[in-house]
Amino acid sequence: MKQIAILGSTGSIGSQALEVIESHSEEYSVYALTANNNVELLIEQAKKFQPDTVVIANENHYQRLCEALKDLPIKVYAGSDAINQIVTADPIDIVLASMVGFAGLCPTIEAIKAGKTIALANKETLVVAGELITSLVQEYRVPMLPVDSEHSAIFQCLTGEQYNNVEKIILTASGGPFRNCSYEELKSVTKREALKHPNWNMGAKITIDSATLMNKGFEAIEAKWLFGVPYNKIDVVVHPQSIIHSMVQFEDGAVKAQLGAPDMRLPIQYAFSYPYRLKADFPRVDFYTMASLTFERPDMERFRNLALAYRALEEGGSMPCVLNAANEVCVAAFLNDKVGFLQMSDIIEKTMQTIPFQKQPSLDDYIASDAESRLVAKRLVDDFK
Repeated sequence: MKQIAILGSTGSIGSQALEVIESHSEEYSVYALTANNNVELLIEQAKKFQPDTVVIANENHYQRLCEALKDLPIKVYAGSDAINQIVTADPIDIVLASMVGFAGLCPTIEAIKAGKTIALANKETLVVAGELITSLVQEYRVPMLPVDSEHSAIFQCLTGEQYNNVEKIILTASGGPFRNCSYEELKSVTKREALKHPNWNMGAKITIDSATLMNKGFEAIEAKWLFGVPYNKIDVVVHPQSIIHSMVQFEDGAVKAQLGAPDMRLPIQYAFSYPYRLKADFPRVDFYTMASLTFERPDMERFRNLALAYRALEEGGSMPCVLNAANEVCVAAFLNDKVGFLQMSDIIEKTMQTIPFQKQPSLDDYIASDAESRLVAKRLVDDFK
């Protein structure tokens, strides 16, 4: 039986991972659960799944967590350092890295150094420090399996193709809720509208990133590091039905695609069970009732975040770190009604123009660049008030 640590268990990915584990209790058990702020849901999860350890990142919730679990044989810790330490525990086989944002970077690094299999759902880890992470994965010889539906699709398409050259990776995007909105209409969209994704049920931050297409930009950066493909061989195509999760085109012109219903439990389970597939009752694609599968070119003038992400991907170095930090600040500001939808791109671009570029940053450089970028972006947000 595989023991799994879930970083970010109260989020969308973490909660669905627990559903997968519950459905295959003969294959998996929960060793550790961590959360940032949602202590009540963490308590509920801990009582149900009885992990060895739970960690709450926000130390203000520590006493509440201890009190709620005092009658159970569960170790309780608090703080980011505790998360970094728990991922190294000997019994853990798989670490599901599903924390949101830059906070997921250091625990993932510690898990890699401890030789754990990484099921990677935290986009920002590779966006911020892809070169560092991939070098550590090679050094410590640990598997890193993608959980993102798009990267899982590419991974599946590449299985058995190790002797064949890839001509192009094609990431599919739903287009989000504003796919058909004009530039003028985008000026006045609200967070309530942005949080209504047409196909996927996700957390607030990633849903906003999907609406701006920054999510797809992040996925292009991830794809470079996961699959060793240069930026000019990574394309994005808008596919509103979200049935084809991504495609790989080979040098003979053949294209392989992975299809499935838009359900994140499928790629989560595949990352846990690889190289095997486990029986599941996930929704099936019904081709007889499907009217059509359509494709469009993304509009990088209306959705400038995608263009900014490709710029960061091309420049490399510390630029994706700056991009990510500024975006996290902007999304938080948008969700708090401090900036408009289109203003997010303005702030991100100005931050990228302001922060000094580093070609080969160390981990300390990434941390410093992240902090400086956030300060600049926050000042720019204040200027928009």
